[in-house]
Amino acid sequence: MRSNKKILITGGCGFIGHHFVEHVLRNTNWNIVIIDKLNYASKGLNRLRDLGNVLGNPRVNFFCGELSEALSRGVREEIGEDVNYIVHMGAETHVDNSIKDPEVFIKRNVMGTFRLLEYARTLSHLETFFYFSTDEVFGAAPPGVAYKEWDRHKPTNPYSATKAAAEDLCIAYENTYKVPIIIVNVMNAFGERQHVEKFIPNTIRKLLHNETVLIHANKDKTVPGSRFYIHARNIAAAVLFILEKGESGEKYNIVGEKELDNLELAQLIAKVMEVPLKHELVDFHSDRPGHDLRYCLQDTKLTRLGWELPVSFDESLANTIQWTLNNRYWLED
Repeated sequence: MRSNKKILITGGCGFIGHHFVEHVLRNTNWNIVIIDKLNYASKGLNRLRDLGNVLGNPRVNFFCGELSEALSRGVREEIGEDVNYIVHMGAETHVDNSIKDPEVFIKRNVMGTFRLLEYARTLSHLETFFYFSTDEVFGAAPPGVAYKEWDRHKPTNPYSATKAAAEDLCIAYENTYKVPIIIVNVMNAFGERQHVEKFIPNTIRKLLHNETVLIHANKDKTVPGSRFYIHARNIAAAVLFILEKGESGEKYNIVGEKELDNLELAQLIAKVMEVPLKHELVDFHSDRPGHDLRYCLQDTKLTRLGWELPVSFDESLANTIQWTLNNRYWLED
């Protein structure tokens, strides 16, 4: 059992966040502090309730709060000054929403990170401020290109721009104030209890209702968009691995095992569900500027540390589909 620590997790009621909370509970004896705004994507406390062993656990404290505002004195006193790790996962993440209302993303993702960094500066026991970023900060990856951790940023939508800005804030706070920073860039996550606005649960829902699945493609509607998908529990395992073995001041890419275009993925989902697939390739980019056809990261740095993906993509996808079919209320919007 890993030595006793205290970890503060923002966004711990969110999709990836709640999987990480569960992973920390199962694999350490650490005390956990969760701060979450409980916006629409959090679905309240339902994810934590669904886990069955979180709410009411004496190792877990939960606070509802808006991270773009400074933590109140009372909340800080309740958390205590003995925080060893901050894992900052809380963010607005949906690209379409950022295109419609970028101000919310600037407030939550940039100002929220700033407020948390200011708080981190005051913690004398802090070992790591772990910032959770995205592959989208690098922009579209041409065929054959996989971005390394320190490659230039070229965000193409307000969401990815706010994540890139927050990364730079973290680096500045390490250089200026010596806040011990680690940054990860993560590719497309999937798994149990994902919001139905995301591609995999949305595809499952459409297949259940015999609806046409729209596939993001190029302008000519001939090449589907592609991604490296990775299960949220694999991401959670990678985060804990990096917390223990990563170096302060470094960035690490967390990458899925293989690249799939979204038509291939929809076909896989239909095959597992044993239903026919009705699909249409659509030119998303013309109607939704800021969406990129392909993202790709290189994970050499993490694999050199000894990281191996705990569960394969195919097994993770099949398990996720079956779990979702058995828990269809998570497909409700």
